[in-house]
Amino acid sequence: MSDFQHQRHKAPTLLERPRELIVACAPTRSNVNLSRIARAAGCCGVQKLICCGTAKLLDKIARDVGGTLAVEVHRSLEPVLKKLREEGRPLVGLEQTSGSTCLYDYPFARNAVLVVGNERQGLTDDVLRLLDAVVEIPVYGPPHSHNVATATVMALYEYCRQYPQG
Repeated sequence: MSDFQHQRHKAPTLLERPRELIVACAPTRSNVNLSRIARAAGCCGVQKLICCGTAKLLDKIARDVGGTLAVEVHRSLEPVLKKLREEGRPLVGLEQTSGSTCLYDYPFARNAVLVVGNERQGLTDDVLRLLDAVVEIPVYGPPHSHNVATATVMALYEYCRQYPQG
């Protein structure tokens, strides 16, 4: 007989301190992807999500993040990133570039901004020029890149692994 019993919707682990990470998303093509990112950010204890363009969270997917995740929608990403940098936050892009670092080897700053690109175009050259670092996730087969929501979840998990208590 196993000691394992199914628990549905276990209470969240309490953090010793609030997460300082901010997730900033370029305009996405799919509100489904954006809603998945919001749900994952909420599960990770992230308190702020910045979106651009005509962003809209879908309640069925994003679920109950409304009370814990502040969502800001801006026309474009660059001015917001410049302001966050002025506040002393390192800007870390999630993208495959010639100079990117493997996600698993990158030491996140506690107050970093994770900058996520568009599903098709990734991060624009204008955004890439603003970044302090770029991380990528190794891919071991076609289609040679992860879905934007999946990649964001992986990066959030790595950040939480580095800062398990907030």
